[in-house]
Amino acid sequence: MKHSKKVAFAGLLAAHAASLQAAGFIEDSKAKVTVRNYYFDRNYINETPQAAAREWAQGLIVNFTSGFTEGVVGFGLDAQAMLGVRLDSSSDRVGTGLLPYSARTREPADEYSEVGLTGKVKVSKTELQFGTVSTFLPIAFASPTRLLPQTFRGTYLKSQDIEELSLHAGWLDRINLRDSTDYQKMRVSAPNGRFNGAAESDGFYFLGGDYTWSKNLTLKYYYAELEDIYYKNYLGFVDNRQVGPGKLTSDFRFYDSRENGAAKAGKVDNRNTALMLSYQLGSHRLGAGYMQLTGDTAMPYLFGTEPLVITEGTLSSEFLNPQERSWQVKYDYDFAGVGVPGLKGMLRYVSGDNIDLPKLGGNDLKESEKDLELSYVVQSGTFKDVAFRVRHAWYRNDFGPGATHRDDNELRVNIDYSFALW
Repeated sequence: MKHSKKVAFAGLLAAHAASLQAAGFIEDSKAKVTVRNYYFDRNYINETPQAAAREWAQGLIVNFTSGFTEGVVGFGLDAQAMLGVRLDSSSDRVGTGLLPYSARTREPADEYSEVGLTGKVKVSKTELQFGTVSTFLPIAFASPTRLLPQTFRGTYLKSQDIEELSLHAGWLDRINLRDSTDYQKMRVSAPNGRFNGAAESDGFYFLGGDYTWSKNLTLKYYYAELEDIYYKNYLGFVDNRQVGPGKLTSDFRFYDSRENGAAKAGKVDNRNTALMLSYQLGSHRLGAGYMQLTGDTAMPYLFGTEPLVITEGTLSSEFLNPQERSWQVKYDYDFAGVGVPGLKGMLRYVSGDNIDLPKLGGNDLKESEKDLELSYVVQSGTFKDVAFRVRHAWYRNDFGPGATHRDDNELRVNIDYSFALW
């Protein structure tokens, strides 16, 4: 009898201890749902194998983020469930990145879904994630620009234990594209035939961080290596300071890229130097930037991700061809200044020249893009926090007919609504 009481008492103690350990895991957990409606319409100009890439789809993204168990070492588990549903598409209009389609028949899927799990361990201000991870770094920026976000499979370490320093390191071996449900080997992006885009790699390694030098200045350095394809060094800084009645932001970015190991994708030899200056005065923000590529090749980046260069946000091209020089002007306006909070607008013009594409027309080619954007977030009432975003681009170049980037007029419309479950 005494023995059974001891066992029962020990069981109660163990259960109580477990509940204490799990308290942070449950109490600090969060769950958020994003409902996204996306219309993508890219109409190609002049003679082209495909007249348009045009699709309409509905997405659902559910993110669960746990807290950490109590103790010196905390454990947690995150989950992400995603669903995409076709509203309109056809075999002659695929390729928008919204929906997967058959490589043989080009028939788009009616729907696709996936679930990603992320284990995590935390000690002090250092966190290790493994499983499904997302990185938003200059050398690997997971694309959030379509119906469902793109993710990686691997291990990701983040630390803020050193004051003013944010450290990032990791190893990734697979990528899940934004219009896919399975993990694939890593490749280099190769539009316009820049590299051998079929070359695959089993490993992407990175290390670097951001250092807050002062309240105005942040310094950045990262190293990344796509095994047997390329390696890259990134150096940059962002400086924000008051100049007169407004604020001046100076954004400098430098990439140095070379081939790595067996160089499966071919030669890689590129330096990308860029500076973006923006001045904000009240509701107005005016920016001007210049980017120059030198070396024998284009700038490499992971296929399926977004290159984090100063032309980020352009819709039809990234302006990263061999020898390219580009300049841009950008104007942003917040309509809160005239009594319409939640409404914002943007105008941008980007022009690139000196492009070296011998197989697509020569060594002094040009491209340009004009962008217009309006976004609005409902501020109150039944539809509070519903976000509308409309983007239009006009893209032109003088490349040969085999180019990946072709003259087009593009329209994208997003309606997003995010809300917390708890």
